Amino acid sequence: MADFRVGETDFLVDGRPVRLLSGALHYFRVREEQWDHRLAMLRAMGLNCVETYVPWNLHEPAPGEWDDPGALGRFLDAARRAGLWAIVRPGPYICAEWENGGLPHWLTGALGRRMRTADPEYLALVRRWFARLLPQAAEREIGRGGPVIMVQIENEYGSWGSDAEYLRQLAEIVRECGIRVPLFTSDGPEDHMLTGGSLPGVLATVNFGSKARDAFDTLRRHRPDGPLMCMEFWCGWFDHWGEEHAVRDARDAAGTLREILALGASVNVYMAHGGTNFGGWAGANRSGELQDRTIEPTVTSYDYDAPIDEAGRPTEKFWRFREVLEEYADGPLPAVPPALPVLGGPVRAVPDAWAPLAEVLERLGDDEIESPVPPTFEELGVDRGLVRYRVRVPGPRRPFSLRVTGLRDRAVAYVDGVRAGVLTEESGTLPEPVAGPAEVELWVESLGRVNYGPRTGEPKGITGGILHERQYLHGVRARGLRLSAFGAEAVDRVSFRTPPGGAAGLYRGAARVASPGDARLELPGWTRGFVWVNGVCLGRYWSAGPQDSLFVPGPVLREGVNDVWVLELEEAGGEVLLGPV
Repeated sequence: MADFRVGETDFLVDGRPVRLLSGALHYFRVREEQWDHRLAMLRAMGLNCVETYVPWNLHEPAPGEWDDPGALGRFLDAARRAGLWAIVRPGPYICAEWENGGLPHWLTGALGRRMRTADPEYLALVRRWFARLLPQAAEREIGRGGPVIMVQIENEYGSWGSDAEYLRQLAEIVRECGIRVPLFTSDGPEDHMLTGGSLPGVLATVNFGSKARDAFDTLRRHRPDGPLMCMEFWCGWFDHWGEEHAVRDARDAAGTLREILALGASVNVYMAHGGTNFGGWAGANRSGELQDRTIEPTVTSYDYDAPIDEAGRPTEKFWRFREVLEEYADGPLPAVPPALPVLGGPVRAVPDAWAPLAEVLERLGDDEIESPVPPTFEELGVDRGLVRYRVRVPGPRRPFSLRVTGLRDRAVAYVDGVRAGVLTEESGTLPEPVAGPAEVELWVESLGRVNYGPRTGEPKGITGGILHERQYLHGVRARGLRLSAFGAEAVDRVSFRTPPGGAAGLYRGAARVASPGDARLELPGWTRGFVWVNGVCLGRYWSAGPQDSLFVPGPVLREGVNDVWVLELEEAGGEVLLGPV
């Protein structure tokens, strides 16, 4: 069996110096049926290694309840079949533009500021998770004939904190779980980040998108010895709803890649292939030095302007990177694998059945609870989805302004059953005053939990109160509607009727497909919500852009009739269109 080590100047395999040419590909953002194709694309680009994060919240949605915790092992087996080494980054925090940075909502809701520290309660939960996860990596280490060569401790911890004891104990836990390959940390190339995020005796790496020499000079001030590695070479970027699509010139990105390699360093291209934030798992950011500005939710596509696009196809950036990487290959690069099948032609689906949100909530929602103040999503146990808050305005009283404080993130408001406006965190007052008595409904949606910076882990829902003039309204009734509740059997229990045209609610239709394959789904005239095809949640759509269609992997479709559900939260359109990518 092979041996992988970190030498004084190089990575070593059986004592022979090697350069790691890695690419990020997150198994949870790609359909498992397409893993082999995507990994073959990495090899064809000239890479010898694949890197993946592991999102804790995906695999433990509730304490002690596991959802496919063996996925990492199967992905590592696929990497071995592809002839790639593998770098595993298990967190427990991963950032990754993923909901809550990968941390479970039930953990951050309960522990708050104690997360990502040496707090015993937090570490006990991490130990339980790692004991379930990491043996999959340990069993597939290079010394046991597998692909795993390195495992990361935490992730960009220097951007968050300075608890050296936490990092030390985390490394101990990883070793207790059977990991024997070298450990490493990764941080931005800043003194305070490397000081707070690195660990004595553990390889330190840096993340950047340009100015490679400056970044490595900073790393060398902290670590005079050891191999140089850019653990995240940001060759593109991600998008936020309502902003422009991020694009990086292919030749510019290839020039930086060439600079990294010319300096003798190893590299991990982030992202080599981004994939998709299926299931509403996209995270969010907050801008400003103190992250005190409004929420910036990440779109469903995680294309990242990567060299391999969301549908797995080579881009110009792929070919420019391949030219650079070919110079460092041991021999001729593999041929680019054949493209996967695409949808045979355009398909039009008209949703012919509809149910109002109240009916959907009645059939699929959690039990309603009453509380003096509005409970948060975390207090209700809701990860992704909606919460309906109901409160009564006493009367008789004259019209006053009605506002919501601490709203995260967006609410559609109804007064006595009539839509009264859309509220946001920065604009939380209804446009028209409300007189009493009145019944107020607020359908609050999380746009994605913050995944980076000091506001990671902040709660969702109404975190302040509901005020009529300056008076808090108490006796709030709340009921959650989780995205995970939308299974086929559950949706069959909903009482559908003829669509009224334009109303919010759950729409059901069918698309007849003759030749399944990768496709794009468009919703012209629709506003904001979520889409399912054959029970698979493709993610959020939003007319705010820049994303104007959703990727539908070929394995999701079937020959014949395909079920399409659209949960529209504001104003519906008409037809749903499927077309080839």
